[in-house]
Amino acid sequence: MALSPVPAPGRPTGHPLGPSSGRASSTGVAGTAVAPLRAARPAELPSVHGALLCVALPALAVCAEHGQLTGEGPEGVYAAGRRLLSRCVLRVAGREPVALQGRLATADRAVFLGALRVPGDPGPDPGLTVERTRSADGTERITLRSAAARPLRFPVEIALGTDLADLGAVASGRAGPELTASVHGTGLRWTGDGRSVAVTADPPPTDSLAAAGVLRWEAELAPGGTFTVRLRVHDDPATRPAAGAGTGRPGGHLLADAHAEGDDPRPGELLRTSVEDLRALLQRDPAHPADVHLAAGVPWRCGPVTAEALWAARMVLPLGTRLAVTTLRALGRTQLSGAAPESGRIPGPLRDAGPHLPPRCTGIEATLAFPVVLAEARRWGLPPADLEELLPVAERSLGWLRRAAGANGNGLVPDPGPAGPWRAETQAHAHRAALLGADLLDACGRPGGDALRDTARTLRERFRREFWLDDRAGGRPAVGRGQDGRTWPHLGGWAAHLLDTGLLGGGRYAQGLLDRAETEQVARLLGTPALDSGWGLRGLGAKEPGHNPFGHRAGAVRVHETAVAVAGLSAAGHEKEAAALLRGLLDAAEAFGHRLPEMYAGEQRTAGGRPVPHPAACRPAAVAAAGAVHALLALAGIRPDAPGRSVSAHPLRSAPLGAIRFSGLVVAGEPFAVRVGRLGLGMVEEAAEGLQLGV
Repeated sequence: MALSPVPAPGRPTGHPLGPSSGRASSTGVAGTAVAPLRAARPAELPSVHGALLCVALPALAVCAEHGQLTGEGPEGVYAAGRRLLSRCVLRVAGREPVALQGRLATADRAVFLGALRVPGDPGPDPGLTVERTRSADGTERITLRSAAARPLRFPVEIALGTDLADLGAVASGRAGPELTASVHGTGLRWTGDGRSVAVTADPPPTDSLAAAGVLRWEAELAPGGTFTVRLRVHDDPATRPAAGAGTGRPGGHLLADAHAEGDDPRPGELLRTSVEDLRALLQRDPAHPADVHLAAGVPWRCGPVTAEALWAARMVLPLGTRLAVTTLRALGRTQLSGAAPESGRIPGPLRDAGPHLPPRCTGIEATLAFPVVLAEARRWGLPPADLEELLPVAERSLGWLRRAAGANGNGLVPDPGPAGPWRAETQAHAHRAALLGADLLDACGRPGGDALRDTARTLRERFRREFWLDDRAGGRPAVGRGQDGRTWPHLGGWAAHLLDTGLLGGGRYAQGLLDRAETEQVARLLGTPALDSGWGLRGLGAKEPGHNPFGHRAGAVRVHETAVAVAGLSAAGHEKEAAALLRGLLDAAEAFGHRLPEMYAGEQRTAGGRPVPHPAACRPAAVAAAGAVHALLALAGIRPDAPGRSVSAHPLRSAPLGAIRFSGLVVAGEPFAVRVGRLGLGMVEEAAEGLQLGV
């Protein structure tokens, strides 16, 4: 059985790279399973920001930039949460190569370059270069290349080792000692804790020293010649847990090959890297291998399907609807049944909500997102058979929404429990679900649409009366309201969700909780230095009590929240604020090598500065990679209505990044391409036959 993971601060726990073990304790919400906070957890997770993470779940390799696997910290090759190889140290003629460069070539492969001087070299120039290519599954190719003018002969040694530790144990410093190796074929083998793993080499080594865990060759290189060793890591299927049977790499083509090209090259790099990362984060539901969903993030959050996976699937609907279908299906199986009031709710753990409010329930977030994602997937071209299968789950979610909104007689949806508090962000999710759910039910000939529109109308009235706080600066929304009438006025990036109203038929956006003047005020606030750090949107304003630039919802920049703001501001016509946030996000992405972490410090940007990584952030993360796609495509403003056989583009008229072209997208199941010129004019260049085009 897998060991319990170590949760990252302020986030729900989930088994790293494997299924959750044991039962979660429940707290806060009746019937909600909440992951326990282990008393033994360390104060900090080991930082992996400086590491190169090769990802192709369930395989993962955590490497330092020098390329050697030393066994220190989380370094190693993992499969389904188990470290298969912790040490892989290369020595040439008794010396380690001088590290020159380490980089990711693709999401699942890293390349390392090193050099060595050979005896007799007259100056500082190295005569021997070393190139190592390592994949997520531990496959490695090591090539020595000689530039010497004479033949060379020297020993090559690779020291290998493993502890077969669970990633949760590695994170908490309880990995244990290395196991003793035995000679196995052309390599070495280790057995422990009921598991067995082997490393084989090609060509076969001259010597295999099991006691030291060393493979040795006598390399001979002619002038200009090369010597190559290939290593493979083998996880013995006979000793693999039964749950691993459905955890192989997902097949098929769930995400389209989207491309961006234009005056600014950065969107193209960010889109390419984000799509690669999303594909690398795909994992199967072990109990239902046909269903695939995104892991929340690597390396700490690769357990069962989460609300983040659903948000990410929504943000990448322009890359196809298949991921949304499989994610919805996986979440739908967890939906509670039985008698009201809990029937229809999707369970989920609590997570930190910042310094002022109690934890919130991710299950409520997923419950309200389910009908929204299904409704919007239909607009992008969801096949009718998938809609028919998932519609009953959406109806039950909407039934729960109506009961929750009417339970206290005030029309608001409490979070996490019946006693509240009532959060502004949750009301935005509920309002969007009600309107898009009503549109979905009407389109499918199902009853309940009018009742949901009544629910939405009541929500709007109560929200404007009880959540909008007037002041001399133009007012602001409150983040929450208590049962006793108390309001929390603290402003943060959460306000972006008030602008995310969702897509209806004919390319129309749904009505929001705010009126026009309130929308303009929120847009202005999101563009102020208190919220816009210059690298993205802060989770809590810099001037608010309790602000912490590293706080998960207390001041750190969360990429997906910034993306929601960019898209919402663009749709509402506030291009100046949207463009500023998008440029900041692009600049941050460039500093992170175009692989955005889920969050980073909300420090104020200064001339010559760089965004500061959060030590416990996952990188790559599903909502960060999907958020990058979502923010970039706001430049084109694509609004599809596949059932209505139309699609239109509403680009940013200011063309903040100059001319740009997006291709390889999917609308109505067919390739879609759109171009935005330097004057902000859009042109659909490729679309499914029979779609009415508009700009």
